[in-house]
Amino acid sequence: MKTVLMVAEKPSLAQSIAKILSRGSMSSHKGLNGACSVHEYTGAFAGQPVRFKMTSVCGHVMTLDFLGKYNKWDKVDPAELFSQAPTEKKEANPKLSMVKFLQVEGRGCDYIVLWLDCDKEGENICFEVLDAVLPVMNKTHSGEKTVFRARFSSITDTDIGNAMAHLGEPDHNEALSVDARQELDLRIGCAFTRFQTKYFQGKYGDLDSSLISFGPCQTPTLGFCVERHDKIQSFKPETYWVLQAKVNADKDKSLLLDWDRVRVFDREIAQMFLNMTKLEKEAQVEATSRKEKAKQRPLALNTVEMLRVASSALGMGPQHAMQTAERLYTQGYISYPRTETTHYPENFDLKGCLRQQANHPYWADTVKQLLTEGINRPRKGHDAGDHPPITPMRSATEDELGGDAWRLYEYITRHFIATVSPDCKYLQSTISFRIGPELFTCSGKTVISPGFTEIMPWQSVPLEESLPTCQRGDTFAVGEVKMLEKQTSPPDYLTEAELITLMEKHGIGTDASIPVHINNICQRNYVTVESGRRLKPTNLGIVLVHGYYKIDAELVLPTIRSAVEKQLNLIAQGKADYRQVLGHTLDVFKRKFHYFVDSIAGMDELMEVSFSPLAATGKPLSRCGKCHRFMKYIQAKPSRLHCSHCDETYTLPQNGTIKLYKELRCPLDDFELVLWSSGSRGKSYPLCPYCYNHPPFRDMKKGMGCNECTHPTCQHSLSMLGIGQCVECESGVLVLDPTSGPKWKVACNKCNVVAHCFENAHRVRVSADTCHTCEAALLDVDFNKAKSPLPGDETQHTGCVFCDPVFQELVELKHAASCHPMHRGGPGRRQGRGRARGRRPPGKPNPRRPRDKMSALAAYFV
Repeated sequence: MKTVLMVAEKPSLAQSIAKILSRGSMSSHKGLNGACSVHEYTGAFAGQPVRFKMTSVCGHVMTLDFLGKYNKWDKVDPAELFSQAPTEKKEANPKLSMVKFLQVEGRGCDYIVLWLDCDKEGENICFEVLDAVLPVMNKTHSGEKTVFRARFSSITDTDIGNAMAHLGEPDHNEALSVDARQELDLRIGCAFTRFQTKYFQGKYGDLDSSLISFGPCQTPTLGFCVERHDKIQSFKPETYWVLQAKVNADKDKSLLLDWDRVRVFDREIAQMFLNMTKLEKEAQVEATSRKEKAKQRPLALNTVEMLRVASSALGMGPQHAMQTAERLYTQGYISYPRTETTHYPENFDLKGCLRQQANHPYWADTVKQLLTEGINRPRKGHDAGDHPPITPMRSATEDELGGDAWRLYEYITRHFIATVSPDCKYLQSTISFRIGPELFTCSGKTVISPGFTEIMPWQSVPLEESLPTCQRGDTFAVGEVKMLEKQTSPPDYLTEAELITLMEKHGIGTDASIPVHINNICQRNYVTVESGRRLKPTNLGIVLVHGYYKIDAELVLPTIRSAVEKQLNLIAQGKADYRQVLGHTLDVFKRKFHYFVDSIAGMDELMEVSFSPLAATGKPLSRCGKCHRFMKYIQAKPSRLHCSHCDETYTLPQNGTIKLYKELRCPLDDFELVLWSSGSRGKSYPLCPYCYNHPPFRDMKKGMGCNECTHPTCQHSLSMLGIGQCVECESGVLVLDPTSGPKWKVACNKCNVVAHCFENAHRVRVSADTCHTCEAALLDVDFNKAKSPLPGDETQHTGCVFCDPVFQELVELKHAASCHPMHRGGPGRRQGRGRARGRRPPGKPNPRRPRDKMSALAAYFV
């Protein structure tokens, strides 16, 4: 029996599709990477019985990156990144071992069906999967088709069944357009980002951003926000005057009239008009009109409109809204949420989708009425040729979804019902009055038929008082005429919804990437999100944009990126050559980069006004080992130490606190040590600022503290304080924190594991002796007699933290508060696993993980 491998984009999607196709009769097991399951069942394919294996990836299998030294900022000129730096495809998440997993599952398979998301990114992932799987699949007869592509827009029985019945092929052109975008963004973004980050962080201490990033889409996005800021700052209010009149319709009711001239900007002219009208006692009716009007039902919902509404009405950021919509899609509640289309195809089952909502507690009556009276065909919108508009695919309740998922689902469903509802119809009445020589008007609206506004009440026509019945020539008593002084007001900061509109209009990003670009400018501290989800640029964001305008406006204007997007779309359509587009665009930006570097003084002049130089920033903390003067600690991101005398800057670990460490000095370079801490219950370790930036030994890497230093005799090093291999990660060593008493801690120098131990001990030291069972270093612990938890009123004990039954009762293993990358487990040097080589008795092997004793510590794992 032949085997068909089927691959979806997410584990939950694979499970849902497998359930539908197998009709529930499938077996499931976890794959070797632990993240993806494999669902197996039997069935028919290409007219023959086969065994199906449905599994998934977790988004992109591969990512594009530079090779070797080109990833090191200090060793490569950023200009080389445009053409000389070679790139390679690496696994997007090495911990998942996705390539190996796909090859294991694909080995021996005869066919492959790709169920990746049906957009350009999905097509790109198709070929990433094929690159991994095709080499291990069974060889077939020449000409036999083995690769199939399923195209679908929702996780429903009908849509999945149709997709399986009409399999196609993956689109190589669309995949190439994504490859081109990835390479352009990598080369252009990294070159500009590296240059301006190094340049400005080397000069200013209060930028408050760890990365001064540039992005071909991110920067124009920021440009829109700063453009609005500039309009607000340059706005000069003008005073204007309006006339306001009241007429008495009857004893208890008066009508407020609007002046036909609207406003005038000259007070004397306004006063003249007031003088001409205020003495009049009667207002004469000049004309009346009554017109039936319609407020059109909304167009079908696409991604951009969904994101706009989520931000403006639901208070959800674009990225959070997109993630929520994707979850609703994979769970089968809505159709595919990435679409530019606002037009339903003629064969779309609108009634079928509507029937799903016929028993919903909130809108059942409206839906049943529509099904009985007949639905209205949705308005003709834009057909982008991708996916149908976003549509609810099955009914859900608030209890079922909860929180933001329910609020977004409710909006999507109400919007869909509105698209097949009648237009709202209302009667608009207008009366035109003459008071002296001036004309005034009042109007009112009366709803005839609410139509779609019943299901979207926030769109309803506002209730207004009905106007009296009158005709030309009738007169009404004038209540008062007065002159009001007002001022023009500046525009407000851009809302996320307005920014999304601008990005769509100018072709910046795609429906999938727009939320990412907006999130990036927030994360980089270029804008802050204020009340009403308005985006207010920070000083850094403003100066960057003004600097780009000063040097090369095209770096921030949307025009050049919009042109690039058009070229990428031509690649996707097979109308442009991938290599030519890539080469031409990189050549353009390379020239711009060189000009930017040559002209950076223009931006620097703006930076000088807004930010403080390193020498004038921060507070004295520790002494430089070269000049023995105090270096200043700069807390603003990225935190660092700066010696103004030597003009040297030393990076520090981030996301924690830094303080002087007992005025102790490094024996190698005479720099004063500092102590980094993530909090009282987290990790802490000392470090030498110079060694941290310039590793002293071959087996050390940049960014290592004293707890990873292999100096054989330094009292702060791994050699003196290391105990044994971490019980969680493969490469870390548990190291005693000598500063943590009386709440003593032992922490892994790679991952975020912390063992709290020997609370209230007077002294804890690492012994030169090792455990006979696991070869970990022993600990000497001294307690005060009044607080000793040791048996028999003892105050001293030496033992192994892994094996000693006395110590096992005094250890609590936790995850540290900090999850900084430098604390995560990764490939490490083999010789650093236990006590350092200088202290270990000759012939003793490195301490190994005490596997038979792990359970003693693991039992306390939180």
